Amino acid sequence: MAGPAGAGAVAAAFVLLAAALVLYGPPLDAVLGGALSLQEARPPRSMEQAAALVRSIVPPLGARKYKGQDGRIGVVGGCREYTGAPYFAAISALKVGADLSHVFCTREAAPVIKAYSPELIVHPVLDSPGAVRAVEEWLPRLHALVVGPGLGRDEALLKNVQGILEASRALGIPVVVDADGLWLVAQRPALVQGYPKAVLTPNHVEFGRLCEAVLGARADGSSRHAAVLRLSQALGNVTVVQKGEQDLISDGQQVLTCDQEGSGRRCGGQGDLLSGSLGVLVHWALLAGPEKTRGSSPLLVAALGACTLTRQCNRQAFQKHGRSSTTTDMVAEIGAAFHTLFES
Repeated sequence: MAGPAGAGAVAAAFVLLAAALVLYGPPLDAVLGGALSLQEARPPRSMEQAAALVRSIVPPLGARKYKGQDGRIGVVGGCREYTGAPYFAAISALKVGADLSHVFCTREAAPVIKAYSPELIVHPVLDSPGAVRAVEEWLPRLHALVVGPGLGRDEALLKNVQGILEASRALGIPVVVDADGLWLVAQRPALVQGYPKAVLTPNHVEFGRLCEAVLGARADGSSRHAAVLRLSQALGNVTVVQKGEQDLISDGQQVLTCDQEGSGRRCGGQGDLLSGSLGVLVHWALLAGPEKTRGSSPLLVAALGACTLTRQCNRQAFQKHGRSSTTTDMVAEIGAAFHTLFES
């Protein structure tokens, strides 16, 4: 049993640790909260502290950089019925700061997506017999993959995307899964089970479907925090972003809340903006590493940044356009919103 001198040394060490955490680390209550109870873990004390974490992963611009260094992002999705979603995801990735943005879509969707923007590299391969092989050839050149925007639920397409997800995982490429990509994961959870570089971004309906598939029951609506934590843990600590009035983000260890002010406008396409921007931020966060994120999971920080940015774009667009705001208006706000949150 420690004597008075030993007890004093322990107390002094604790005081020094607390001071160091205040100066250089996450808030002490967040650290202790995470140690005592995973479900009681708290986000940074303010959105400004959250923004500071995201700022730490943003790579500086410089004349010596070469094209592609700050991000080569692939979007897998886009069919005859849905061409807007992959466009929004891919153009958002560029607007956030990726250097190159690819879209792997069906043959019919390709000319339409090309017509939306000359900035995008469009591959009309997703419905071809050799789709998996065609995308595999590009995977080593990509830093992250966004899977699902505008995908649809055609069985042949879903089978090809299953192969693409398996190939991406084998190569260790980060994947953000959204929209009908989540439908596929709900049918085959093993595609992402235990993969530390996967992020799922379900809305309310998609979250319920995933809980039913993975946990065997719909989520209990009494505690969203507990539900998102349980789902992440059941998937092997895959990062889950549950979109809603407040966005909840969990890696199975803690739950962060994004309550950045947005607006009451809920037009289609906002989730595509989030998934595209998240693809870039995931790449930046993994490149920066936990030392830049003060020990927090890089994917958690990336997700918090993407959620915050999407809400800020929503707010700025609504201030200009009100009820008539669309995702096109939000995309136009990405540059200013990013600067306000993470550069000023």
